Amino acid sequence: MTHYHWNLPEPKQQEEEKAAGLAKALGMSPVLCCLLVRRGITDTGEARRFFHPQLSELHDPFLFKDMSVAVARLNEAIGRKERILVYGDYDVDGVTAVALVFKFIRRFYSNVDYYIPDRYEEGYGVSTQGVDYAEETGVRLVVVLDCGIKAVETIQYAKQKGIDFIICDHHVPDAVLPPAVAILNAKRPGEAYPYKELSGCGVGFKLMQAFAQSNGIEFSQLYPLLDLCAVSIASDIVPIMGENRILAYHGLRQLNSRPSVGIQAIMNICGLTEREVTLNDIIFKIGPRLNASGRVQNGKEAVKLLVEQDAKVALREASLINHFNDQRKDLDKSMTEEANNIVKSLDSTGEQKAIVIYNAEWHKGVIGIVASRLTELYFRPAVVLTCSEGIATGSARSVGGFDVYKAIENCRDLLENFGGHTYAAGLSLRVENVPEFKRRFEAYVEEHISEEQTTAQIDVDACIDFRDITKRFFADLKRFAPFGPDNPRPNFCTRHVYDYGTSKVVGREQEHIKLELVDSRSSNVMNGIAFGQSSQARYIKSKRSFDIVYAIEENTHKRGEVQLQIEDIRPTEA
Repeated sequence: MTHYHWNLPEPKQQEEEKAAGLAKALGMSPVLCCLLVRRGITDTGEARRFFHPQLSELHDPFLFKDMSVAVARLNEAIGRKERILVYGDYDVDGVTAVALVFKFIRRFYSNVDYYIPDRYEEGYGVSTQGVDYAEETGVRLVVVLDCGIKAVETIQYAKQKGIDFIICDHHVPDAVLPPAVAILNAKRPGEAYPYKELSGCGVGFKLMQAFAQSNGIEFSQLYPLLDLCAVSIASDIVPIMGENRILAYHGLRQLNSRPSVGIQAIMNICGLTEREVTLNDIIFKIGPRLNASGRVQNGKEAVKLLVEQDAKVALREASLINHFNDQRKDLDKSMTEEANNIVKSLDSTGEQKAIVIYNAEWHKGVIGIVASRLTELYFRPAVVLTCSEGIATGSARSVGGFDVYKAIENCRDLLENFGGHTYAAGLSLRVENVPEFKRRFEAYVEEHISEEQTTAQIDVDACIDFRDITKRFFADLKRFAPFGPDNPRPNFCTRHVYDYGTSKVVGREQEHIKLELVDSRSSNVMNGIAFGQSSQARYIKSKRSFDIVYAIEENTHKRGEVQLQIEDIRPTEA
């Protein structure tokens, strides 16, 4: 059981003043208004836009530097009856992006196909095999999603074959861009598009939005695609503010009211049909299943499910993908145990600020998950490497506030290829370069990471009493959803809490605690669940007071009842 360092910042006077003004104008708790201020929302207009995101507030897609060129080329391809290939990465963001663009184009034009590269035979991004497939099937235009921004040589190879590319990507580009007809990437230098954090699927949505505008297609025709945007945004862990908040908010509404046939099938398999689905459900249930297809088999299976229109066929596809997910779980468990044993055996783990481990036998499809597990266990940036066709291939994951992409970029002269974001990246290098990469990566992290970034920490938004948790407070708190990066689910702290006398250890292995609690300032009895914290049960039953950090949520078994999800417990300091 990890004990966290609690980050509980005192509200600044300016924050309190702005929060008080918002509380008066909105009729909302000053505590919650302080959360708004900390999210950069300081007037009632911004607050109303935050609580009621409108699709009409999405940016004009033609603000992208190359959008006019991209739409003109797409329209030209349709006008000339050219074959179009929608190409994407094999992870959730990639397969949802491919499904979205393929589904929308197919509504108006039939000569369109899709392609997902094989993780094991082709690797990440645009492959020569993919280009050869395009040539063999008579493709003249490829729309590539969630990858392609670094595929300079492969897209040059395609260009020599007379195949044009439109790139829709959100990864950080290199100095040299591929020779594509159009590049839609808000992170490219000189790009004027005002929102930089779209997912790959989000960029695909903007292309379809522009395509619809240019052809007089009503924006409402795009609504059925929004559930795919929500799945992508949740799974790719992009910020939930700005355009992503609008797309996620309306995507969740679409997913809960009129999901596509394929997503409905996965929801049935996951047991998500009897309640409101949240971004967390996507992260932990829907996303991993879609990901498992590309990890264990081929991501094309996931696209096949997402574009399916027959409910019975979709359910069969979803069952197959669920089977892949079971295989993925087994691989994940055994590899994480092996990786953990390697890390434990390293003498200096306590002092090292990074983890780099290599095993040529590990399954390439699961190394990213194992890297995430190690990061969560040790609070260190982690790189997990395996061998594929004589090349070491790896996945990197980071801790809060540390840019693992920059750390990898610093070793670029040792790498064959790399790409990604601040918190997650992929890389490949020659096996003989692994020791030097390990040395250089660890040295870079040692120099640039702070002590706080390698400490188990939990951010606490406010200290409150149980009497503050009214029905109105909880109703207003729910309006902050959907939660994610830049808009995290708020954590609260209550001090001097006591067991009401009925708390008990629960779970298959008696690892959780189900609690009934009171605090020293009110008679309110609060229900709570503390996952994985059964070691605290003896202290809790001792009748001594303790402090808790928790999130407030709805009890899924008793609709309308509030429950505390307790993140940390510690004895009250005297």
